[in-house]
This record gives sequence, C-alpha cells and structure tokens, in this order.
Amino acid sequence: MPAAIAPLSAPTLRLNDVHSGLNRTTVAGLLQPRSLEQACVAVRDCARLGRSTIAVGARHAMGGQQFLSGGWLLDTSGLDRIVDFDDERGLLTVEAGVQWPALLEWLARHPDNSRGWTIRQKQTGADGFSLGGAFASNIHGRGLAYAPFVEDVESIVLIDHRGDARIADRERNAEWFALAAGGYGLFGLVARLTLRLVPRTVLRREVALLRVGELMPHLQAAIAEGCSYGDFQFAIDPNSDDFLDLGIASCYRPLADAAADPAPRHLGGEDFARLLCLAHVDPSRAFAEYAGFYLATDGQRYASDSQQAGVYLDGYHASVDAALGHCGSEMITELYVPRARLAGFMAAAADCLRRHRAQPIYGTVRLVCAERSSMLAWAREDWACIVFNLHVRHDPAGRIAAAVAFRALIDEALACGGSYYLTYHRHATRDQVEAAYPQFREFLRRKRELDPDRRWDSDWFRHHEALFARGDE
Repeated sequence: MPAAIAPLSAPTLRLNDVHSGLNRTTVAGLLQPRSLEQACVAVRDCARLGRSTIAVGARHAMGGQQFLSGGWLLDTSGLDRIVDFDDERGLLTVEAGVQWPALLEWLARHPDNSRGWTIRQKQTGADGFSLGGAFASNIHGRGLAYAPFVEDVESIVLIDHRGDARIADRERNAEWFALAAGGYGLFGLVARLTLRLVPRTVLRREVALLRVGELMPHLQAAIAEGCSYGDFQFAIDPNSDDFLDLGIASCYRPLADAAADPAPRHLGGEDFARLLCLAHVDPSRAFAEYAGFYLATDGQRYASDSQQAGVYLDGYHASVDAALGHCGSEMITELYVPRARLAGFMAAAADCLRRHRAQPIYGTVRLVCAERSSMLAWAREDWACIVFNLHVRHDPAGRIAAAVAFRALIDEALACGGSYYLTYHRHATRDQVEAAYPQFREFLRRKRELDPDRRWDSDWFRHHEALFARGDE
C-alpha cells in the first residue's frame, strides 16, 4: 500500500470553524483515509516522519481542538461506512466520519431493523456532526434523564500514537476508553464506535410559558410522569425584565400505540433566517415570535429521533452583518450549575451580561445526568446546563469584550458550585480550568506519558499546556 500522506511541505491550506468563523488556521494539509487500514498507515507515516496530527470531522467545534496550526489534519469524512448491526441487542458499529443524517437514514431504511432501533441522543440545533467528533467531545442532547454520549457507546476502535488499532471499552483497554471519551482526539483517532441503540418511540410535545423559578419543579414533574426529552428557551433581550427569566418549556411525552403527525408545523430555513436576524436587531420580537410558534405546536407528535433534528443555516451571518454594519458571528458557551441553584444563577448571569453589554442571540436550559466513564468528565453531577450563543464582533475590541464576558459567566457558574464546557472557546483562565476540572493536571500527565512523541496535538491542547506551564512558573 502506498504512503497515505504526502512529503512534508510548507503550510498552504487555510481552514476555519463553521459556526463562529473565529478560528482561521493555516495547516500543512489534510490526510484523507477511506478505510481503517489507510487511517493506520497515515498515523504510522506521521510517526515515521516526526509529524503530529489531529482528527477533524465536520469542523463545527470552536475551541481549536480539531485544528493544528502548521500541522497535518486527519480528515475523517472518508470513514463513513456502517460496519455492523446487531438487531437482537440493538448495537450498531459505524466509522468515525458517519454523520447523524446518514446514520438515521440507514436505520430507517434497513430491512433488518425489525425492532425499530434508533439513537438515544444527538446534538440539537444542527445535524451535520460526525459520530467520532461526538464521542471525542462527549456531547449531550436534550434528554431529561440521560448522561452524556459516552454512556451510549459500547466500545470503540482507537488508533493510538503508533498507528495501532485497538478495541477499547469499559473492560478492555479501559483507560484508553476513558481518556478518548471527551479527550478531544488527544489520545488517538476514534476510528469506529459501537453504539447502544434504543427503541424508536412517538412523543407528544407539551409546551408551557414559564419563569425560570418554575422550571425545575416543572421538569422534575415531567420526568416523574415519564417525559424523556425537554428544554427551556429563554428571553434574550437585555433591556427587558423578562431577560433570562421568561421562557418556553417544551417536554416530550412517550405515547403508546400512536403515530407521529405526518406534517407537523415546523420552522423552515427561511423562518430561522428571519428569526436570527430579528434576534440581532429586535430580540424581544424574536422571542415573542419564537414562543408563539412553540405554543402553537403544543400537542404535536414526533418520532423520538426526528424530533432531535435541527435546521442549521451555513453562512447566515452575511445578511446579519449587512443589517448590523459590522462583521460578526456567534460563539457558544455552556455552563453547568446544581439544579437547585439554576434560578439564582440565571439572575446573576442576566446581571453579568448586562454589565458587560453582551448580547445572547439564542439560549437554552437543558438537563444532564452524571457519568463516570470518561476521565475528563464534565458531567460530574446531575447538572442544569445553560447554553448562551453570544454575538461576537470580529474586530479586536469585539473579541476582547467577548472573552471578558465569557470569563465572567464562568465565574458566575463556579460561584454556584458549577462548571463549564471546555472546548467552545479558549477564554478561561488557568484558575477557572482547575476549579471546574480538578482532574485536568492528571489529564495532562497521562497525555505526556501515553503519547511521549506528541503524535496527537491541537491548537486547543497547545493553549492549555502553555496555560498550565505559565501557572507553574
């Protein structure tokens, strides 16, 4: 088999993340294997030539974990096969580059899926994410009583720093499994995953307009009554008394012997484009229209997998920039607080965002349950998860202002005994990282020991390694 990568050359390829557009990165090139064997050869060639690499999938991640300045990226898009399906046990093995729409279409059409197996959770708000990236980031969806994605994975095939493929699960190579889950590609390429599927069900959407102080009792009652999914989308106008307080709570209740609505009302691409523009220029009206739509869909019935799908508008900010008169985009942060402290945190966050003149374009509250399978676990307890999509101007002053606002929000979460998600941005201080992730130093130590030649590297890792080195001086 010929070498899987070209000879070393000067950096020529320029990439960026899809969502924020704030990670312009120049790399040497892309390695694009189309099989497990070719992926192993690519990593071995990197080792032979003394190169570092990192896996890149759909390129939505904003923290730099899929980019490596001046280095080679291992593009998983060619690893897109369904490998095996066990209809008896509900196990599906896929390659890392498979994206959610292809997986769901395969399950819907495959004649051997006699029991109607499907996924338990995926990211919402967009569908074009790779399964390998979902595991490497240990994502979650909007399940009301689910742990993160690692708990949906039975086993993986991991290509280590030597280019060797190994099976890892909670018993075989257990440490590798724990490090790869939410390890952001730094302990190897997750080339294959075996997923634990669940039976497809029909859900009824139940919608209520609530204050944030009413939310946790509402969701706890919904869970007790069997609802499986839900979230709370809150008002985003800092000039309104409803800011981060009033919101739409949507819960999804399983129905026995029911069919999904053949043509439920939904927001299409044009609807989302208009609402996104409104959120920038008239946020109270945007929320009112969004809430009105959701209230009108109370009682609609959906399949449990298709209700997790989302419309994503690539490049929507061109029209928004024209309306605002400057270049900008949105960047996400996700914060975690104990559920009993959600209302207090939201009040503090509202004051914080007003103080820093930050503008959320979209925000939601979800729930997540604790998991114990990953080493760098972010779901250390049963959290309330708060997502803010903040508008960021792309000029230097705008970037600095956004960094200050993101750090201030992390401080508010930490003050509540909470945490934050590591890789939506790189604005946290070393003290914030350590407070939220007391295991982070051990994570760095195991990285040095298990990958001594630094075959796996990324801009995100370089940043955090330097951050902790400065902190030790």
